[in-house]
Amino acid sequence: MVYRYESDEDAFEGRPRPGSELSTIGDAGPAHTGPSPSRFPTPSLPRAARPAPPAPPPAPPPGPAPSRGAPPFSPPATRAAATTQPLDLPRNRRAQEPGRSGGRLWQVLVGGAAVLVLLALCGLAGAALLPDGTSQPQGTPSLPAAAAPSPSHTERQDIDSRDTDRAPLTAKEVFSGRKLTIGDGEEPYAVLKTQSSASCPTAATGEVADLLVQLGCNQVVRATLRSPDEEHLLTAGLFNLTDVATAQRVRDRLRELLDGREGRFRGMPAGDGTEALTDAPSRVGWQVRGHYLAYCLVVRADGKPVKAGDPKVREVLYDLIELHLDKKVLERRATGGSTGQATAAPGGTD
Repeated sequence: MVYRYESDEDAFEGRPRPGSELSTIGDAGPAHTGPSPSRFPTPSLPRAARPAPPAPPPAPPPGPAPSRGAPPFSPPATRAAATTQPLDLPRNRRAQEPGRSGGRLWQVLVGGAAVLVLLALCGLAGAALLPDGTSQPQGTPSLPAAAAPSPSHTERQDIDSRDTDRAPLTAKEVFSGRKLTIGDGEEPYAVLKTQSSASCPTAATGEVADLLVQLGCNQVVRATLRSPDEEHLLTAGLFNLTDVATAQRVRDRLRELLDGREGRFRGMPAGDGTEALTDAPSRVGWQVRGHYLAYCLVVRADGKPVKAGDPKVREVLYDLIELHLDKKVLERRATGGSTGQATAAPGGTD
C-alpha cells in the first residue's frame, strides 16, 4: 500500500498437520516282567526233554547223587511261581488306567471352559467397540469429510485483464448498503454517497486524470464515508484499467505526480458537513490487484491538517483499501462470487 500527505512532508510506503504329558505314555513299550535271567537261569535241557511230561515223575528213592552232566531238578511249585509272577504287573497297570482317564477328562474340561471364557470376553470387547449395535463391514473404509466435493465450490476467475473479467463494476457490488462493517463486533462506517462513472477524470485532477485516461481507465466506482468515531471523512473506490500491467504503471507513476503536485485524487462531497473533502489537507493511499487500482483519501472532519503518524488515519486507510476493497470486494470477484447485493446503495450514478 502506498500513502502520503497532501503537505510538505515526504511520502512513504508501509503496510500496517512338545507335546503334552499324555504324548509320552506307552511310547517305551511294555515294561519288563518276571525275574531277571541272572537270578533264574534257564536250565540247559535236550530238545527232546523240553516238553513238560503229562504227570510229574515219582520221587526217586534215596541213592547216590546224580552224575555231573545231569541238569538240576526244578520243583513244580517253583516253576509255577516263576510263570505266574509276571501276570501281576499288567493287572496293576490296568488298575491304574481309570485314574489316568479321569485326569485326562479333567484337563479337557478345564481347557474347554477356558476357551469359552476367552470367547465370551472377545464378544464383549467387540460389542463395546460398536456403539448402538451397529457395525461396518471390513474392507469398506469410510471416506473422510474432506474428500467429498463441496457443493458451493466455484472456479476462480482471472481478474488480471478486462478480456477475462468483462463484467463492469457496480455501486452495489463495491458499497452495498448505508453502513460498511469491516469486522465482527466493530463499529461500522457510515456510507454517505456512492457513485459509478465511466469518466475516470471525475475522481482525479491534472496529470493524474490524464494518466488514467492514457492507460485505458474506463470506469471508477467510489463512495464517501464517515469514520466510526465521526472525526474523519474519506472517499474511496476502484479504477477499472485494461490489465494488471497498466494498473501497475499507474501505481508507480502516482507517487511522482502527487509529490510534484501535478494532480491529485478528488474527494467527493456528500452534503453539509463534508466540505473538508474538497479543500482540507488529505492523506492518500493506493494499491493494485488485477486490473484494478484501489485508493482512499482521508481528511479530518473539522478541516484541520492530518498529523504525521496519526494512527486513526492509518487504520482508516487499512480498513478501506486492504480489508474492504481488496480482501472483500476484489476477492469475491476473483472467486466468481455474486456482483450484486440486495441492499440498495445510498448514492447515485453518473
